[in-house]
Amino acid sequence: MSADLDQMYSSFLKNQVPANWLAVGYASQKPLASWFKDLHKRVEFMRKWMMKGHPSAFWLSGFFFPHGFMTGILQTYARKHRKAIDFLKFKFIFKEFKEVNECISKDGTDYQ
Repeated sequence: MSADLDQMYSSFLKNQVPANWLAVGYASQKPLASWFKDLHKRVEFMRKWMMKGHPSAFWLSGFFFPHGFMTGILQTYARKHRKAIDFLKFKFIFKEFKEVNECISKDGTDYQ
């Protein structure tokens, strides 16, 4: 067994995310079982987005780099409306909390 595989096996025994997985995944302090469950939810979110189109709500913490997503939203808006991105900013209105399965898009598609 190679040294990498031995280290991965040791991580499994300790319920830790192997270092070689973290090198290509996202950083987290969660134990392996929780990390893997979270990874599965992230992949499922992206898959539904790809197959069904834009969701009515975005799971920001599900992104590996949420800052990049938010910048992309600003760039898309700036291009569409021919505005200078430097003058755009986000405005937040806090609404009553909803579970993901309660979010329904304008066309009636739900993203559970």
